Amino acid sequence: MPTTYTKIATVTVGSGGAADIDFTSIPASYTDLILKISSREDRTDQAFGNIRIRINNDTTGIYTTRNLYASGSTVGSLNNANGTIALYSGYDSTNNATASTFGNNEIYFPNYAGSSNKSFSSDGASETNAATGNAMAFSAGLWASTTAISRITVLPSTGNFVQYSTATLYGIKNS
Repeated sequence: MPTTYTKIATVTVGSGGAADIDFTSIPASYTDLILKISSREDRTDQAFGNIRIRINNDTTGIYTTRNLYASGSTVGSLNNANGTIALYSGYDSTNNATASTFGNNEIYFPNYAGSSNKSFSSDGASETNAATGNAMAFSAGLWASTTAISRITVLPSTGNFVQYSTATLYGIKNS
């Protein structure tokens, strides 16, 4: 079990929104990384959106995920193999949800600086305060690269993150 969490950086979206939340120059001096996200998108076509992550700005690598999800009364699972965009990693709220509600996601990257392919696990939920508009997901994913993770970009499913969306990246050491 990790014993030391160190905040690397926090990004809070300002007025006008942001197309992404970007963590660059991530040091390789930790054992693992954890990313905590509180976000809302400006889309209006549904009550929740999909959080995605891109590693090291790689748009040509192999990203795969396995997701378990629940939305309203629907439950299911899906596989996602997308070699050009990003890893699907959870849900957030949208402007179609109850005002001022934000989705929450936590993404864990073990051995992010090691020489093997990079895996992650995440859990997240949209917050809408409506019985039919809630969603939650548990995901496991893989970035098929042996390169150390030095950059993580968080992306909304469409549009922009709204003001006050926040992400904090922590480094974790076992000693």
